[in-house]
Amino acid sequence: MSKRANTQFLTDITQTGLGAKAKLDKVVRVGNSVRFDLDYARSVIEAEADAIASLTPIVDASFARAAEMIYNCTGSAIVSGIGKAGIIGQKISATLASTGTPSHFLHPAEAVHGDLGRLRKNDIVIVLSYGGETDEIVRLINLVKQLEIKLIGITGEKNSTLSKYADVVLCMGRMSEACPLGVAPSVSTTCMLAVGDALAFTVMKARNFSVEDYVRFHPGGSLGAKLMTVEQSMMFKPGEKLPIAQFSDTIEKLLAKTSDVKRHGAVMVVDQIGRLVGLITDGDLRRLLTKEGRRAFEMKAGDVMTANCKRIRADALACEATAIFHKYRIDELPVVDADDKPVGLIDVQDIVTIKVVG
Repeated sequence: MSKRANTQFLTDITQTGLGAKAKLDKVVRVGNSVRFDLDYARSVIEAEADAIASLTPIVDASFARAAEMIYNCTGSAIVSGIGKAGIIGQKISATLASTGTPSHFLHPAEAVHGDLGRLRKNDIVIVLSYGGETDEIVRLINLVKQLEIKLIGITGEKNSTLSKYADVVLCMGRMSEACPLGVAPSVSTTCMLAVGDALAFTVMKARNFSVEDYVRFHPGGSLGAKLMTVEQSMMFKPGEKLPIAQFSDTIEKLLAKTSDVKRHGAVMVVDQIGRLVGLITDGDLRRLLTKEGRRAFEMKAGDVMTANCKRIRADALACEATAIFHKYRIDELPVVDADDKPVGLIDVQDIVTIKVVG
């Protein structure tokens, strides 16, 4: 801790000492147990909520400039901070990365031990520091300015070194921390997180970042699975040969047409203009051959198919397909476009593989 920061710490302790003692005195000990001050716990939440509510004026021309810098950045948004502010910075960096803005976290102390090599001139650096005077932060600022990289500062002190040298400053103003001693970062770090989220999501909205984009960055999570579309989860991809037969095709011709199609458990039957009119499953063919023998090969697809079969649009959510599988006890579901023409086929096993549950 720098001499200035240490002096400020002692001053804060002195100024908040009486209030801190009053808060601590409310903890009542009964034998070996402790009766916790729940009113104080509620006041912590209220203090942080009130502080966030008071932050809306920070969304001004400087905020718009910061959002523009992030939006137009052709490199990465490098987020940095020390201590609790650094932990908040890591979360902000993760939010940026998952919503369309390449980002990673740079620890200010590690920057001078090789990690400065992460930076490129087309990056921007976002530094979080409530006081804006921490030794590691000041040293990082000097290095960033030497590299001629744009700097956004999120701070609580408008006259700090960070505010002086940042290209854009988002100043939250001085705040009273909610901890019993009045010094542990709480209100200030909560507000930093809110400002970071506001920046990340404002840029995300400007990018028209879609549900599909979000799923692409979250393929392994339960949320990503719930948002995955049928097109993303079906076995057939755009341009691949589909198991399709004409309404007038014989079963023999149907089998010849689809013999080289990859794994499938059904054939989609279409009319003269390519619209889906029915479905023939492997089970349908087995039952037909058992009943009709060789005569089955001469029968028409239109006479064998299940007409008006269930279907789903390619842009529907995979969880909607799951609901259809469960409700109608089927294993294969044709995927169609807006004109009701087949574009794919989804199998119940595709849903199981991506762990989408209905």
